[in-house]
Amino acid sequence: MTVLWNPARGALDTYGMALGDDVTVVAHGAAVPREISANGHHLVVIGPEVPAESAYELAEQLRVESPGAGVLMLRHRLEVAVLAQALRSGVRDVVQADDQGALVEAVRRSESLSAQLGTAPGEQGTAGHVVTVFSAKGGVGKTTIAVNTAAYLATSGAKTLLIDLDLMFGDVGICLQLPPTTSIMDLVAMTGHLDSQGLASVVAKHAATGVDVLVAPHDPADADRVPADLVSEVIRLARTQYDYVILDMPPSMPEHVLGAFDLSDLLVLVSTLDIPAVKNLRLAINTLDTLGAPQQNRLLVLNRADLKVGLTAKDVETALHYPISLGLPNALSVPAAANRGVVLAVDEVKDPFAVALREFVDHKVRPHFGEEPTRAGGRRIQRLRRSK
Repeated sequence: MTVLWNPARGALDTYGMALGDDVTVVAHGAAVPREISANGHHLVVIGPEVPAESAYELAEQLRVESPGAGVLMLRHRLEVAVLAQALRSGVRDVVQADDQGALVEAVRRSESLSAQLGTAPGEQGTAGHVVTVFSAKGGVGKTTIAVNTAAYLATSGAKTLLIDLDLMFGDVGICLQLPPTTSIMDLVAMTGHLDSQGLASVVAKHAATGVDVLVAPHDPADADRVPADLVSEVIRLARTQYDYVILDMPPSMPEHVLGAFDLSDLLVLVSTLDIPAVKNLRLAINTLDTLGAPQQNRLLVLNRADLKVGLTAKDVETALHYPISLGLPNALSVPAAANRGVVLAVDEVKDPFAVALREFVDHKVRPHFGEEPTRAGGRRIQRLRRSK
């Protein structure tokens, strides 16, 4: 089973005979890991029209996430520099694009190696789910939804990491009243060679829920010092260590946010019943469409959905061309909980906001990944530790 990444038309006609019958063609690199995870492909062939740097980046990503998947590069001309960098990035072979015989042989060698490794995608059990919570306007409750989602997943048995990617004004640490000790800034020196021990050294544990948290820099001036490549590296590594990685985003689309979108399995888009929030989210959705982000991997959440402000939920659905998956009530308990540093979804199980949020996770988020809803009992859900 093969994924062919080639944006040019007619790619399957050109390379189909050498690659065999079971080939999926994708136009964007972000689709490759999703195809591997969903369908268990063993081979990735990167077409000659794909820029070499993009090919190296994907190969490095797959080397961590799906080591059993072989990567082959097709080039119109073979160059020593390309060959050397490709091998350093984890590419198994570089083949002249018009040499069908060489391609057939490279495919055979790669499939043989994958079989010997015995770690085909889908058999590793280490690919966690990346869920991004995003709004295009501040003040709509995005961080509250991210925090409650992550905490509820953690208390219901999933090993969960919450990452605050609002690098300038992130509030996750404050909402959970975590001591300002480490942050993502402490990983900057590890860019390019981050490992599980390095990540674990800067993650804070929220004692009440068990969710792991990677907070934003404590000084807003440090935001520009966190490279986008590091953010992508953190996400790729985290998904191999956790069942769920929840990303709390800023209300904008800088480079590190766009990179995180590419690595996300599910986007939770948040709006409220006001025209600026709806307008900005519509523009953000247009950007996602332009970037080729899958529309089926998006859920729309309407916060404070019961307010009577002259705009209705139906108006929002019409403007955004998306059905609302969750309507959260306007509740004074939400800011009160944030001020107390507690998580409503876990600590106040009968609160209307908490009930709606848990229903959303159990009946929208979990089923998106083929999981069954969890069973809650008592005031706090029993935490089950699952070995990885």
